[in-house]
Amino acid sequence: MSANPFLDPKLVHGDLYRSSGRLADRTRALHKAKIAGRDAADVIVDLLAQRTPPGAIVLDIGCGRGTTTLRISDRLRPRRLIAVDASSALLATVRTRLAEASGTGSTICADFHHLPLPDAMADAAVAAFCLYHSPTPAAAVAEIARCLRPGGTAVLATKSLDSYTELDQLAQTADLDPDAVCRPSLYECFHSRNLVDIAATHLTVLDVLHEEHVFEFANVAHLARYLATTPKYRIRAAGGPAGLAAILRERLPAPPYLTRSTVSYALAARP
Repeated sequence: MSANPFLDPKLVHGDLYRSSGRLADRTRALHKAKIAGRDAADVIVDLLAQRTPPGAIVLDIGCGRGTTTLRISDRLRPRRLIAVDASSALLATVRTRLAEASGTGSTICADFHHLPLPDAMADAAVAAFCLYHSPTPAAAVAEIARCLRPGGTAVLATKSLDSYTELDQLAQTADLDPDAVCRPSLYECFHSRNLVDIAATHLTVLDVLHEEHVFEFANVAHLARYLATTPKYRIRAAGGPAGLAAILRERLPAPPYLTRSTVSYALAARP
């Protein structure tokens, strides 16, 4: 069985995030399918707003394409907003999106295990849907805590181990990936069940939220667009999403196709 792609440095620094296109396609397909569950960026900013003072310095660690960065800029209007990611391509997207939205913020390309930031420089930090890329997420939490002032706020977000397992069965049933149901969860190192324990290694956990998100793929074309960009599977199909959709149409029962994920948030503070 192959290793977890979210923990493979060659993939993380290569095909997964060398450009923003693959992540954007996967995110769009998933968001289009969502039929239940609050917008994660809104929940994160709601949690931040409980404890973040006006004129704050805020870090968005592992910012990806900058969806949460934009929401922080728009709603909290921090004095300084710094978006951090290991992918220069994703950071370029963040800068473009901030400029288009007339938002303000700077970017730093860095590994979240080694943040090039001073001690106790930030009032708040977010690490959303990124710490499962680390085999030692507590070490990344330690870095986040180091950068926070005493009493500073952190919001950590992740997903459940069993996220999207219904899609594993579909990928196996369609013989796209015969080992789909046996592959490790993408979130095995940082997930809903160990979120609190890992956060508590260096932060004081103040509140935890668990919310179920439900997704409905209305047709095989929509499902194919998501599966084609999901790194978990080793799909044996040619022709891109269109070729994949043709196989799914032939081998799967009629749509819709439902799947679920628990999204979990920890609101914490540096002691």
